[in-house]
Amino acid sequence: MSLAKPWRDLDRSTVGSAPDRYALYELGDADGDTVGFGTGVLRDELKEALAYGDAAKVRWEPADSPDHAERLLAEHIEE
Repeated sequence: MSLAKPWRDLDRSTVGSAPDRYALYELGDADGDTVGFGTGVLRDELKEALAYGDAAKVRWEPADSPDHAERLLAEHIEE
């Protein structure tokens, strides 16, 4: 199930404004269809996603720690 957050364009300005903290993130294509989920330090993860060019959009849910991000992912997948 998708995150209940608005999509943001995955570009350099979004990467630059992303918090430098752990998060669950969702990547989407240009039409807003989900192409994947991930966890990690958000800004670093988005830099990598932007470099690979596999997604056009992103949305995220901040987390307090790596374990919290993984729990968010597990809860999200169960829904």
